[in-house]
Amino acid sequence: MAEYNMHILVCGGTGCKASQSELIKANFITRLNEYGLGDEIQVIMTGCFGFCEKGPIVKILPDNTFYTQVTPEDVPEIVDEHIIKGRKVERLLYKDPETKEFVGDSKGMDFYKKQIRIALRNCGFINPENIEEYIGRDGYAALGTCLSEKTPDEVIGIIKDSGLRGRGGGGFPTGLKWELTRKSVGDQKYVVCNADEGDPGAFMDRSILEGDPHSVLEAMAICGYCIGADKGLIYIRAEYPLAIERLKVAIIQAREYGLLGNDILGAGFNFDVEIRYGAGAFVCGEETALIHSMEGKRGEPTVKPPFPAEKGYNGKPTNVNNVETFANIPVIINKGAAWFSSIGTAKSKGTKVFALAGKINNVGLIEVPMGITLREIIYDIGGGIKDGREFKAVQTGGPSGGCLTRSFLDTPIDYDNLLAAGSMMGSGGMIVLDDSDCMVAIAKFYLEFTLDESCGKCTPCRIGNKRLHEILEKITEGNGKVEDLDRLRMLSTVIKDTSLCGLGQTSPNPVLSTLDHFHDEYLAHVTSHKCVAGQCKALMHYSIDADQCTGCTLCFRNCPVGAISGEKRSPHYIDQSLCIKCGLCFTKCKFDAVLIA
Repeated sequence: MAEYNMHILVCGGTGCKASQSELIKANFITRLNEYGLGDEIQVIMTGCFGFCEKGPIVKILPDNTFYTQVTPEDVPEIVDEHIIKGRKVERLLYKDPETKEFVGDSKGMDFYKKQIRIALRNCGFINPENIEEYIGRDGYAALGTCLSEKTPDEVIGIIKDSGLRGRGGGGFPTGLKWELTRKSVGDQKYVVCNADEGDPGAFMDRSILEGDPHSVLEAMAICGYCIGADKGLIYIRAEYPLAIERLKVAIIQAREYGLLGNDILGAGFNFDVEIRYGAGAFVCGEETALIHSMEGKRGEPTVKPPFPAEKGYNGKPTNVNNVETFANIPVIINKGAAWFSSIGTAKSKGTKVFALAGKINNVGLIEVPMGITLREIIYDIGGGIKDGREFKAVQTGGPSGGCLTRSFLDTPIDYDNLLAAGSMMGSGGMIVLDDSDCMVAIAKFYLEFTLDESCGKCTPCRIGNKRLHEILEKITEGNGKVEDLDRLRMLSTVIKDTSLCGLGQTSPNPVLSTLDHFHDEYLAHVTSHKCVAGQCKALMHYSIDADQCTGCTLCFRNCPVGAISGEKRSPHYIDQSLCIKCGLCFTKCKFDAVLIA
């Protein structure tokens, strides 16, 4: 490989690519060539750096300068000032919101200080389309160690001792799942990687595949060696074109280097990987539905047992893990079970990747040790709530999880604590809500998602969730009654207890958690027919204060349905029968004359 004096890393994750990061890279190459530096400075496209709120991101090594919100037009200045003259471009550095000082090194940023990057270790550091860069960071060393020095049972023992649990939501012990599949009898076995990430606001697995696809391929090969499988399948939704493209490149490269295919590393072990595409069905994140979809059948779950470890793809023993779970495997082999298990809590070892989104200042992808508190994530890493508003709740676990209030901010995050709090880890979605969010509307939003994504196979999920949604619609439209709250709770309990798969069994969680923690908000909707957050349009009432109205006609001219009448320089009036509650009169009024009740 060529040696360079300096490296310019440009974020090539989906978000930054959408903000012209490819053009940024091209402009760097052009400008450097103008100075004759093309052979001395390497420009590469990496995976996601995680700090999505401040993208596109450019990092310059070896001094680790971290530039944020870079545009293609900024490139000449970075090259001229930083590369040629050795002066950092201060205006593009991250500015600490507390100290108001510019931070030139990412290690000094609060966003990264409490993170421990294991699954994301290579994202933002290597070119994901260059296998040599992965190998340069101990890539495929774990596979070599397993094939040359350890028996399958010894490797499984390491995974069991590490305490790694499945990162796809269920939290089942990974080593135990591998052991069960190894013990199952079958003339053919399969390793399946679940990359069908579908939670709203979640992009953990996508980012790993975009930034470090070889880590997943290596882990799948290790799993194949342990369970006696020579075939791997990656089930990925077709909506992830960049991840698919980089996976394809990685598979071809691994085959060329003899790290996939026949007689890997001369150890007599055969293993290869294929990609299978999903159509974006959320229910296919459930392993039996995923398997049926790969078989060309409807993506519907089946009752377990038998588990996939006994009877999975094509009726053969199959091990299913998600992307993040696999991404941890090579590091555990390289650094040891004791090292991994020293991170986290007693029952939840290691780290967890979260997609931090919503009403928070630092939206992005983070990896934190198990046991960190919600407060640390939201206020230290996330930088607090946007626009100085008040924290109201955080939704963890996506549509299957629950909303946790301020009283849970100091709860250590792990599988068991989140379940005890009425939520769940899920695959890692974390959406922060502020005091402008209506919790009844939030519950309805997640239920709408579940309704769209339900396969419809079982009655409790297909019909029960529809009835739940109808009650919530009734409440948000101002037609709810107090007894509807009891119906919500009763029906939610029945759906949880009787649904076939995890989708239906957890779909009422947003309803139950908001009922528990925001009961007063529900009561306001059904008794006084008011939405305290001002989000449910049917419960909002716009009026004009005659004493404040100057008759400027601005509201009259902006009303899209002609609901406002009045003469110039005289108080105006809103016809409630015509008002569609769009709020334009409120936002356009310069004299605070429009009132919301």
